[in-house]
Amino acid sequence: MSSLTDTGAAQVESRERQKAHARQRSLARIGLIIAVIAVAGLIAAPFFVYPVFIMTVLCFALFATAFNLLLGYAGLLSFGHAAFFGGAAYFTAHAVKVWGWEPLLAILLGAVGAGLMGLVVGFVAIRRQGIYFAMVTLALSQMIYFIFLQAPFTHGEDGIQGVPRGDLLGLVDLNRPLNIYYFVLLIFLVGFYAVWRIVHSPYGHVLQAIRENENRAISLGYRVERYKLGAFVMSATIAGLAGSTKAIVLQIATLTDVAWQMSGEVVLMTLLGGMGTIFGPAVGAALVVTMQNYFATSDVPVTVIVGVIFVLCVLLFRRGIVGEAIRFLKR
Repeated sequence: MSSLTDTGAAQVESRERQKAHARQRSLARIGLIIAVIAVAGLIAAPFFVYPVFIMTVLCFALFATAFNLLLGYAGLLSFGHAAFFGGAAYFTAHAVKVWGWEPLLAILLGAVGAGLMGLVVGFVAIRRQGIYFAMVTLALSQMIYFIFLQAPFTHGEDGIQGVPRGDLLGLVDLNRPLNIYYFVLLIFLVGFYAVWRIVHSPYGHVLQAIRENENRAISLGYRVERYKLGAFVMSATIAGLAGSTKAIVLQIATLTDVAWQMSGEVVLMTLLGGMGTIFGPAVGAALVVTMQNYFATSDVPVTVIVGVIFVLCVLLFRRGIVGEAIRFLKR
């Protein structure tokens, strides 16, 4: 009798697993369809929308996606990611304007510089957990902010202005709107794919295991601190890639990109879109940048509007816009 019961239970469990796999396959197909539609829309977008606005959205979307790699998948809340975003912008702007570097090489310099800063900050910060980790990243980012404030090459509060866009590889004139737009779109797609690949790799699965239960991951023999440091450096590098690209697009690097308020903005973008989702941070970044752009001339302060929308999302969409959509599709 017990053997029959066990057999029935095994069959039920097998059917449940099959249903779960079928749901995952369906969600994957839906995600692929949405991704194809989004890419097609971005390719056609500059013919209908102001290209500089879309490029700004893409830069912040990549920044939020990089931050989500750390917060959404590794469970580490950093209040200092503006240091990598703005620091890379300064490196790139200086390399292009003063040293006369080619734009792509200067952008790579900014990303590498941000990665090195992430290595130093992460090495110190990962020794703490929770709120202490967040406070250490905030303190170190403020130190970096004051370094950039006092450094001669940053020109203080004036920033580095009039950054030339130059010629890509000496062949493509980036002063033409369509040329630079598709260049920025390519950088965004490469950075986005890099995050997607990291998340869906065995390394990304270990990060998610650390996020869910760090002590169990340690008991399984994983060097948790190394995984955290690796995630921090990769997140900082991709954030630096976004900041470097933004310096070329807007032709300026300022202290605003390094200030702690920028770190707060990227947290807001990630939570609005959906922490721990692939598309969520990009959606949140697009929403925030759009509101800042279109409500900039209104009588109501933009920060008030963004704050109200954030409170409504926290109360009604606790998983974020994309997170709630995924939950609805699963149900």
